[in-house]
Amino acid sequence: MSQFIYLTFDGLSRGAVYAAFALALVLIWRAARIVNFAQGAMAVAAVYAGYSVTTATGSYWLGFVTALVAGLVLGVVVERVVMRFVDHSSPLNGVVVALGLVLVIQGVLGIIYGSEFQPVETPFSRDAFEVGGIAVLSRYDLFVFAAVGAVVVLLTLLFTRTAVGLRMRAAAFAPDVSRLLGVSVGGMLTLGWALAAAVGSLAGMLVVPTELGLHPTAMDVVFISAFTAAVVGGLDSPIGAVTGGLVVGLLLSYVSGYVEPTVAPMAVLLLLVVVLLGKPGGLFSSSKARVA
Repeated sequence: MSQFIYLTFDGLSRGAVYAAFALALVLIWRAARIVNFAQGAMAVAAVYAGYSVTTATGSYWLGFVTALVAGLVLGVVVERVVMRFVDHSSPLNGVVVALGLVLVIQGVLGIIYGSEFQPVETPFSRDAFEVGGIAVLSRYDLFVFAAVGAVVVLLTLLFTRTAVGLRMRAAAFAPDVSRLLGVSVGGMLTLGWALAAAVGSLAGMLVVPTELGLHPTAMDVVFISAFTAAVVGGLDSPIGAVTGGLVVGLLLSYVSGYVEPTVAPMAVLLLLVVVLLGKPGGLFSSSKARVA
């Protein structure tokens, strides 16, 4: 029982990080109706910016804010300079460009910072509290949960309670009609990319300290798990992204603890296949959205 409790809390901790990154994928999907495969590389670039500021000033929080701002700026630049000129008549075009962007960003980061893993400090202790002799959550885990929860609430309010969120969704679903109604489709797309990149940067700041460290490819494995989480929950649902992230985190923890760590990625793949076969739109999608 003690092992189960430990694996559960460990899975929830890992799943919260996946949920944060899945939220970035959901946000860009809602704004532009594409899956940004460069999201991980963009997040790493923003984290490097924050890491540089933290190293120079000794302030984690100044670096934290810098990473979020860098993510916003990078999102704007990528949309304005690259993605805006991609022919979106075929979804594959955007995927190919995004994958090429991954190689460019990782190559530039490797040239500037090198290929060695850089340790990244956390603002709170990662030593877990013990309850009845069983390690549960740490202060850093609680910080991650609070940050992800705040992002979920803010995104939900944005898309359900504000005119800006409605315009963003309208611009993604029906750009021509939106233009006739006076919506700045280009501006909404830029805003969507900027917000998604900022959320991705937040996820990067949360996950990098829990991995081996900062590296140009540090988010590659995380992206796979987060993409699975987004698809499982539904690419159009922030709540689904969080649920999917927690499910993936728990699955990885249980399989690694009870079976074998090397089997865990296969379990995630199996989960993805099962969901795609049973409910392609995700667990939180509606039948109407799937038909569309």
